[in-house]
Amino acid sequence: ILQLRHQSKVRQTDLLLRIYSTFGSEEFQKALTKTVNMEFKDYNDFVKKYSSPTGFSEKPESIALGTVNIIFEEIGVLLNRKLIDLALVDDLFGYIAILVWEKIKPIVEGWRKMTPRTLLQFEYLYNEMKKTERYQEWLTYKQSQ
Repeated sequence: ILQLRHQSKVRQTDLLLRIYSTFGSEEFQKALTKTVNMEFKDYNDFVKKYSSPTGFSEKPESIALGTVNIIFEEIGVLLNRKLIDLALVDDLFGYIAILVWEKIKPIVEGWRKMTPRTLLQFEYLYNEMKKTERYQEWLTYKQSQ
């Protein structure tokens, strides 16, 4: 039983580190930077500047946002299915998952008017992250800004 538990933890860690290697890639970091630096007032402003009414666009910011969303949606799925540990996710992705979700929430709300289940797993990840100590640190940081 101990060996099975150990193997399960090893697999979880391996899976998360594979995702983290993608997260650390130059391509992903550029996508993340573009996503975080987008400036928009609301969903309609986002569509006007970076996307299209269909949600599909070849604009670099739109492609970057899609790249970032895929990674966090993947982490949310794995976390929701208990295939990875929240503490590991918190240690590796911490503030970034919170920062990105809060940035893109108005966009997701707009997308959900057309496709209600859009990025549910990313939202699950965010809600789980809110239960961590790091989220309290994030709130303190935001309030000091």
